Amino acid sequence: MNIIEKLAQEFNLREEQVEKTVALIDEGNTIPFIARYRKEVTGSLDDNILRDLNDRLNFLRNIEKRKQEVFDLISAQGKMTPEIEAAIAAAQTITEVDDIYRPFRPHRKTRASVAREKGLEPLAELIYAQEPSYTPSIEEQAEAYVDEEKGVASVEEALQGARDIIAENISDNAEFRKELRRLTFEFGTLTTKQAKEEDSVYAQYYEYSEALKKVLPHRVLAINRGEKEEYLKVSVTVASEIVLNYLFAQILLGNKSPAEPHVSAAILDSYDRLIAPSIEREIRSDIFDNACEGAIKVFADNLSHLLMQSPLKGKTVLGFDPG
Repeated sequence: MNIIEKLAQEFNLREEQVEKTVALIDEGNTIPFIARYRKEVTGSLDDNILRDLNDRLNFLRNIEKRKQEVFDLISAQGKMTPEIEAAIAAAQTITEVDDIYRPFRPHRKTRASVAREKGLEPLAELIYAQEPSYTPSIEEQAEAYVDEEKGVASVEEALQGARDIIAENISDNAEFRKELRRLTFEFGTLTTKQAKEEDSVYAQYYEYSEALKKVLPHRVLAINRGEKEEYLKVSVTVASEIVLNYLFAQILLGNKSPAEPHVSAAILDSYDRLIAPSIEREIRSDIFDNACEGAIKVFADNLSHLLMQSPLKGKTVLGFDPG
């Protein structure tokens, strides 16, 4: 990605103008200095545009840095493919890049990793294939994986381990996570409830819910403070049929396979245990970051108007010494 070209498009500026401005920033010049003393270089960009450009520049550079890190980490494992490389290049946020890396990162000990250690991955692949029929049956084939020395004491334990592997694979799918994140934000609700049996400044949030995409920044900040001070319990919810219908449509083949009940169970487990809690944390982090940025801009704008007021009504003041 050409960062200069992208910034020029986003801010409707000339590439040469952006390039020279970025060079000034990289030299260590402050935004106020550039806005006041380098107008001839920047084309008279004001400090508000310069700050936004600088923030966006850092954001894009951080994404590029993370993309390169992920590319190197996957390549070091010998698992880089043209499809993965294209997905990394197309990612627009660090979260999307991390979703791509998720299947390749070293996992802490999980139910799925334990199942893999027990040799149950071939059984998981067999079930996930969702063949129209199985001969012998899935249960009969699962008997071959029963091994008490490996910790698989029964057919049901073997099948549960296979479902755990499928659940983690679903959770690690970058495309699924991206769409589920979008659906949750689009149709989800931020809900708060009272956590202490006492009155507080957060009383208006003791029974409160609002669509995620409509929650105002000052409410996000207040809710986070209330949660931190343990007056509120906060959660993100979305109608289960919205997210699960998407997963079922993407994963189930609809051929009435004997494996379908096992895959369906894995989908439900994957969403409830792995995907939903993770996406809730990500979305809450995003809306909090956006609220903080919005608050800073509002405070800065209010302070600017305050400082530009005349200290003495009807008088022109060259300088003012508060001491």
